[in-house]
Amino acid sequence: MGKRIPEVDDYIAGVAPFAQPILKKLRTLAHKACPKAEERMRWSAPWFDDNGQVFGMGSFKAHAAVVFWRAKELPVLAKLKTADGRSVNLRRIESVADLPSDDAMIDAIRSAAALNAAGPAKKAAKKVTRKPPPSVPDDLRKALNANGKAAKAFDAFAPSHQREYVDWITEAKREETRQRRLAQAIEWLAEGKRRNWKYENC
Repeated sequence: MGKRIPEVDDYIAGVAPFAQPILKKLRTLAHKACPKAEERMRWSAPWFDDNGQVFGMGSFKAHAAVVFWRAKELPVLAKLKTADGRSVNLRRIESVADLPSDDAMIDAIRSAAALNAAGPAKKAAKKVTRKPPPSVPDDLRKALNANGKAAKAFDAFAPSHQREYVDWITEAKREETRQRRLAQAIEWLAEGKRRNWKYENC
C-alpha cells in the first residue's frame, strides 16, 4: 500500500470549502491508480510519488490545480474530458465537475507513473554546428606564404585556432598595431604555437 501522511490531511482541511472535495477526490484517484503511490509535501503542497514525482495538487483563492511533473511527455493530458464531455483545464478546477472523468484521470496518472518506471526522459542530442574555417586576410596569407613553417603550422591548426589568429590581427584598430601583430603571429606560428599558447599551462 502507498503511504498517506497526516500533512496532506491537514492541507486539505485547511483549504477553502469549495476545494476540499476536489482535493479529496484527486487523492482517492491517485491511490486507486497507483496503489503504491506515496504522498509528499513539496512546495507547501501535496504530491504523489511512484518511482518519482507523478503529480501535485493545490488550492488557491478561487480554484484548485493539478500539476503533472512530466506533463510535456504526456499527450493524454490534452485529451482529458469531464464526465459531461467538456475539455479539462487542470490548472483551473473550480468544482468536482471540472475534473476529468474518473477513468480518464486514472489513465493519466498511470501513464505518468509508467513514464517514471521507464526511467528519466532522454534529452535530445544537441546538434553541433561547426563554424567554417576563417577567411584569411590577404596580408596574413602573404606572410604565411613567405614562411613555410608558419604556413604549415597554421594550416594544421583546427579552424578555431586559426580563427584566434585571424581575429587578433583583423581586430587591430591601427595599421601599425596590425603589422606588429602580424609579425608576432608569424613568429609564433613558425614555432608551432597557438595564439594563446602563454595561457595553455596556467
